[in-house]
Amino acid sequence: MKRKLIAGNWKMNGSLAANTQLVQGVRAGLAQALEGKACDVAVCVPAPYLAQVAGLLGDSGVALGAQDVSAHEQGAYTGEVSAAMLRDFATRYAIVGHSERRQYHGETDDTVATKTQRALAAGITPIVCVGETLAERDAGRTEEVVKRQLAAVIHLNGHCISEIVVAYEPVWAIGTGKTATPEQAQAVHAVLRAQLKAATEHADRVHILYGGSMNAANAAELLAQPDIDGGLIGGAALKPTDFLSIIRAGAR
Repeated sequence: MKRKLIAGNWKMNGSLAANTQLVQGVRAGLAQALEGKACDVAVCVPAPYLAQVAGLLGDSGVALGAQDVSAHEQGAYTGEVSAAMLRDFATRYAIVGHSERRQYHGETDDTVATKTQRALAAGITPIVCVGETLAERDAGRTEEVVKRQLAAVIHLNGHCISEIVVAYEPVWAIGTGKTATPEQAQAVHAVLRAQLKAATEHADRVHILYGGSMNAANAAELLAQPDIDGGLIGGAALKPTDFLSIIRAGAR
């Protein structure tokens, strides 16, 4: 049985001082949260703070992640950050296709697939986000939407699809305080698992994270579901006590 993965997404939050306090808080309580058990942990931080946070994490065992990666390798793309640049900072993970990128920056399924390809080529594990809006769920289109989003990534990256992480993030449950019930989340995770199994014989290697307002109160019940392999944590990742509680729930 693979270890759970708890990845914090700080979004556009942080400062030099706040980052120091946050990482020190997580490091101070990590051993107690794990209690001798195992759980993979990562924090995905704003690009300007990659170097600082890499230094703060040190030998803690917490992996460094970025929140995005360019679809381009290099060139005249002002403001973009390439996979090679992220690799220079020993970045282990990169979030791609987050619903906020899709909604506010117009990222398409094809763009997300290309970003996944760039990350993989640089030896960075992409955390590929998929999820439906409330309107799509109410219309009974959840399965159709998430399968379409993942299919684009599989089509372009089929030969190494077992090297990705998938995060199911129902858009209606991100930053709203709402969350899918464990049964709702598991149902979608099972669909994604089946899709991956059809694409690779190594589908069981792929972590499928839940990313819709997982917090200290609901983490244990969500993480107990058979196809939920961890969490992509937003607001709770900015509070050491809450983040450590989720890590504790994922440790086994």
